[in-house]
Amino acid sequence: MNAPSINPRNAAARLLGRVLQKHQPLEEALDPVLQGLSPRDRALARAIASTSIRHLGIIDQLIGKMLDRPMPEKAQDIRHILRIGIAQILFMEVPSHAAVHDTVSLVPERSKHKGLVNALLRRTDRQGQKLIAQMDIPRANTPEWLWDAWVGHYGEEIAREIATAHLTEAELDLSVKNNPEKWAADLEATLLPTGTLRRSTMSSLKELQGFDTGEWWVQDAAAALPARLLGDVAGELVIDLCAAPGGKTAQLAAAGADVIALDRSKNRLKRLEENMARLNLPVTTVVGDAATFTPEKAPDAVLLDAPCSSTGTLRRHPDVAYLKSQADVDKLTDLQSRLLDAASQMLEPGGLLVYSVCSLQPEEGEAQIAALLERDPSLEREPIQPTETGGVSELINPQGDLRSLPCHLGGMDGFYAARLRKIYTGIA
Repeated sequence: MNAPSINPRNAAARLLGRVLQKHQPLEEALDPVLQGLSPRDRALARAIASTSIRHLGIIDQLIGKMLDRPMPEKAQDIRHILRIGIAQILFMEVPSHAAVHDTVSLVPERSKHKGLVNALLRRTDRQGQKLIAQMDIPRANTPEWLWDAWVGHYGEEIAREIATAHLTEAELDLSVKNNPEKWAADLEATLLPTGTLRRSTMSSLKELQGFDTGEWWVQDAAAALPARLLGDVAGELVIDLCAAPGGKTAQLAAAGADVIALDRSKNRLKRLEENMARLNLPVTTVVGDAATFTPEKAPDAVLLDAPCSSTGTLRRHPDVAYLKSQADVDKLTDLQSRLLDAASQMLEPGGLLVYSVCSLQPEEGEAQIAALLERDPSLEREPIQPTETGGVSELINPQGDLRSLPCHLGGMDGFYAARLRKIYTGIA
C-alpha cells in the first residue's frame, strides 16, 4: 500500500497529534512530520498548527457548542482535522472555501465523520465569529493550571492582560552589536527604549542586511535585559551558565567581556559555537553541569539563565501551555535552587550574580530569590533602576527585580531577573 501523500493541512493535523497526544514540543516535531514538503508548504503547515494551538481553548469550546454530543475519544484524528479547519477559517487569512474544501478532503471517504466535519466547518464559516464573540476568549485559551497561578499572583486583571497578549504572535526582536540607531534605520525596525530592535514585517533572516556579517542576532526584548543588568563588563571574566543557544553569551562578548559559556548539552553548545562564529565573537565554551562546575578562577560575574517552565514564551511557543504542568514547575524549582547555590559559591566578595528565567510562575522567580537570600546571607539584592530598563519602570517589581510581562512594551516575553552581590565568602 502506498503511503498517503502529505500536504500542509494533513501535516498540520499530524503536528497537533504530536503535541497534544504525544506531548512532543512543536519545534521538535517539525522536521520528522514536514519532511518532503517545500519551504512554502512547511511554513503553511507550521502556521496552521501554531495558530490552532494558540487558539485551542476557544476552538474546542466552539466545537463543543456546535456538537449535539461529545466526539468519542478514539476520534482524535478527526478532532485535530476540525481544529485546523476552524483555525484557518477564524484566525488565518485563508479563503473560507479553500479552508473548508481542503480540510474536509483530509477525512477518509468512508469515514462516518466526513459529513459532520463538512457541516461543522460550513457552520463555522457562517456563524463562528458571532459564536466566539460570546465567549471569554483569553480565559478559554489559557489552561486552568496557568490561569489559577496567574490570578493568584498577579490578580485577575493582569492575568487577563497576559492571556490576551498570548493571542498575538510575537514580532521579530533583534539585538545588535553596536550602533542600534543605524541598524534600526537599515532594517526598517523600531528601536525600543530598552535597546532592542523590533521588526513588525517578517522575512527570511538570511536575507536581512547584516546577517552575513554578524551584526545582529534574534533575541526577545525581555531576554536581552538580564545580561545588561551586569553593567559594564568590558575586560571582566563572566561565566554564562546554561548558556545555549547563546543570545546572552553574544551580548556579553559583544560588550567586551571574557566569557566562559557553559552548558550540559554538547549539541546545544555546538549550536552556540556556530552562532558565535557567525557573529565573530570570541568565547570559551565548556560542556558541563552548572550545579557541579568549579571555575579555575573566580569570575567577576555569573549569569544564570536557569532551566524553567518557559511559560513566559507562550507568544512564541503556545504549545508550552499544553506540554507543561504544575508538577513540572515543582520539579524545576528544586533544580533552580541547586543551580543558584552553585553559582553563589563561584563568586568572591564583590562579585555579581544575575539570575533569570523566562517564566511567569512566581515559584521560579520571586520565591526562588526570597528563599536564596534567606538561606545564603553572603548575598544581598542589588535593586534594578529604571535607567537600566530604558526608563520603563513597569518592568521593575516592588522588590527591585525585573518582572516583564507579555503585555508590556507592545509585547515581550515574560521574564524574571534578580541581581545579587556577594558581600562575603561562604554560606553561613
